[in-house]
Amino acid sequence: MMKSDFEYMKIAYKEARKAAAAGEIPVGAVIVDKNGDVLSTGRNRREEKQSPVLHAEIDAIIKAAEKLNSWRLEGCTLYVTLEPCPMCAGAIINSRIERLVFGAYDEKGGAAGSICNIFEMPFNHKVWVSGGIMENECSNVLTEFFKGLR
Repeated sequence: MMKSDFEYMKIAYKEARKAAAAGEIPVGAVIVDKNGDVLSTGRNRREEKQSPVLHAEIDAIIKAAEKLNSWRLEGCTLYVTLEPCPMCAGAIINSRIERLVFGAYDEKGGAAGSICNIFEMPFNHKVWVSGGIMENECSNVLTEFFKGLR
């Protein structure tokens, strides 16, 4: 049964909280197939794996591709608590994800409208984008995390 965007974003939010508990920047993601089934979850793991590319979106994309045994995630929706950066936006396009839903806007690095909108460029694949779902909660988990570092 299909859940609402809010319900799937709550799953991504839980992943963000797990990332924070592990000392990672709290960003979480979930990928859902066209039937509404969760294929994968992901969270930032840059510190854990010492990898500059292991953002929440990349973590979830890798796991979903492994589960489907295909790099093509056609018909899937990616939910992520923070607007994707340019690297993740490119991975979303290249993995053929159909829809992106994100929580908080990233005015310093967002590539889905804040700094630029990679998804409006004429690539061979079009991603439908919605932002601001659970924006306050997703923004607050980041604010609290960075307050704790100061």
